[in-house]
Amino acid sequence: MIAESDKPRAESGGAIWINAGEASGDLHGASLARRMLALKPDWRITGMGGPAMEAAGCRLVWSMDAISLVGLTEVLPGLPRIVAMLRSIRRQWKAAPPKAVVLIDCPDFNFRLASMAKSLGIPAYYYISPQVWAWRAGRVKFLEKNVRKVFCILPFEQKFYADHGVAAEFVGHPLLDELPADLPDRPRDPNLVGIFPGSRSKEVNTLAPELAGAARIILDRFPHARFALFNAPNLREEFLLERWDSDIPVEIVPPERRYDGMGRCAIALAASGTVALELALAGVPTAICYKVSALTAFFAKKLVKIRYISLPNLLLDREVFPELILERANAAELGAVGAQWLDGPEATAAIRKDLALMRELLGRPGAAERTARMIAEDVARIGA
Repeated sequence: MIAESDKPRAESGGAIWINAGEASGDLHGASLARRMLALKPDWRITGMGGPAMEAAGCRLVWSMDAISLVGLTEVLPGLPRIVAMLRSIRRQWKAAPPKAVVLIDCPDFNFRLASMAKSLGIPAYYYISPQVWAWRAGRVKFLEKNVRKVFCILPFEQKFYADHGVAAEFVGHPLLDELPADLPDRPRDPNLVGIFPGSRSKEVNTLAPELAGAARIILDRFPHARFALFNAPNLREEFLLERWDSDIPVEIVPPERRYDGMGRCAIALAASGTVALELALAGVPTAICYKVSALTAFFAKKLVKIRYISLPNLLLDREVFPELILERANAAELGAVGAQWLDGPEATAAIRKDLALMRELLGRPGAAERTARMIAEDVARIGA
């Protein structure tokens, strides 16, 4: 059975369906929805997402919270609900097919929607393409078969897809439009440490205690240190504070002040994800951390084919941001990196020099605009 809170909230017929499954996808989906509605005011945008997409004019049929899971063992308990949701979406699409489906990252769920769209004759596009070049590269065959076009946001992706026979277009990275260009040059608070525990409740549960422990280590060495805890749009402040030691002073930075907050930070400790690239573009030296269950880690070690897990390191092809993952994602190691950086500003100056290259590597601003225009033109061409 689908819980009452998981039931669809609207019909989808004749609309463009955008599907995002996590906080970063919600932001990118919102930007894309705004551009689509500007180009095609008569279109309706529906789908799955979060508060950003809803504010941009997207009628949410499903909340992304229903699939906000990570890792094999974390997903298994939610499988019956997800299967029921997929069946419900199929019934909706069959009864009232959308003009097109736009999938944003989240491949474990979105690949099922791509296959469903293909079987129903609905054109599907992938924006913020899944990192099939990093692991499970065999999935590129699936994209070739089920997706009309992949819109790439990383410069090396287009060649990868072309080499595998997938229609792809490099559109630039949407963060270039979302982050103020002057962020790296803003005055920093030399004592402020940004804490980014993630956007999913599961990863926050896992990482927040380690990050709080790291903050205590830093504070013991630097009594003037201050901490800013950055909240994701889908999490309550109380949820974060319950996982933070109450005797460590901290300010909560709400989602709408995220980039201004980044611009004030001297350094950061952050969960792996899109935030690593945000912090790189903001010029903030960052230690990246991540943990998953032992079973998920076992399979990941077998399947992952890349040297780094964070995009800044991948793009620069060296470890500019320290990566503390699995057993190394602990308070002692995170605290040691943070304390070393506060004690030696020459190290962070070198990191910022490397980060200055990031904008050039990511193309031109206007990714969402270009993607919206190409989808609109293709939908008109095929008469969807």
